Amino acid sequence: MSSPKSLPLTKEELKDIESTLINIVKGEVNYLIKNRAGAYFDSYNNKANDVDLVTEIDKKVENIIRDALTFKYPAYGFIGEESYVKGESQLGTDKFWCVDPIDGTTNFVHGYPMSCCSIALVENGFPVVGVVSNPSLGQIFHASKGNGAFLNSEAINILPRQLILQKSLVAFEGGAERTEGPDGNFDAKMATLKSLLSDKGAHIHGVRCTGSAALNMCYVSMGLFDAYWECGVNSWDVAAGACILVEAGGILVGGMPQDWRIPLDNRCYLAVRGGSNPEEQRWFVEAFWSHVKGRISY
Repeated sequence: MSSPKSLPLTKEELKDIESTLINIVKGEVNYLIKNRAGAYFDSYNNKANDVDLVTEIDKKVENIIRDALTFKYPAYGFIGEESYVKGESQLGTDKFWCVDPIDGTTNFVHGYPMSCCSIALVENGFPVVGVVSNPSLGQIFHASKGNGAFLNSEAINILPRQLILQKSLVAFEGGAERTEGPDGNFDAKMATLKSLLSDKGAHIHGVRCTGSAALNMCYVSMGLFDAYWECGVNSWDVAAGACILVEAGGILVGGMPQDWRIPLDNRCYLAVRGGSNPEEQRWFVEAFWSHVKGRISY
């Protein structure tokens, strides 16, 4: 018999958790990410291939976060990128932490200042608290359900402006899986990119790659990007950013056509900024989906 779900957290409880997460990242977590980026590591290994790296610092940061969270909130589950075991680790159904200790590990290894720590609290399948910290740029994005979204404690408010696909700036990543041919998704992703950029397609203003899913989500939340599309990322890459996005007036849907309602571990996502009304966001999503080529699955 399954255990009953606990009561939903109040806005006040969520805000308190948000503050706790900010304090966690402000300590040793931020220090390690900022000061060890680009350093030589005797021990790093490949996750999937030579463009998906994991350093010893990833593991150390995850352990710091896990220890702090399980000490203060022992009843909540924990999913972390470095401790996740495919086929064994399961996303919880009540409350659990969803953590990427260093999102943008390749950037981190190269010393490129676009790596961050991402921590989310997920309740009943959706992130209700999110903190994303990029210490190299001095940015801490944070939000909790019903309490708004913030950058360094200043409210994120996007000034209203048109949301049109042709005039958009879109975040896009090649990802770690780059298998050409029918055994991979790379060809479909590149065909989608071509359709978005081409003068015979959407002819959007441009694409940008930060190398970090969590930061892409946050920059959409701020309105720096109009949208972010990626397939192949995991729940810990987008969980915190999803909370921040929604609290800033944005929406998160599936990256494949007609995927309006998706689970957190959908693997394929389209984030669209706020500063527009729901009808305009819907038009944008449908216009974007019309340029997705093929069916991408993981």
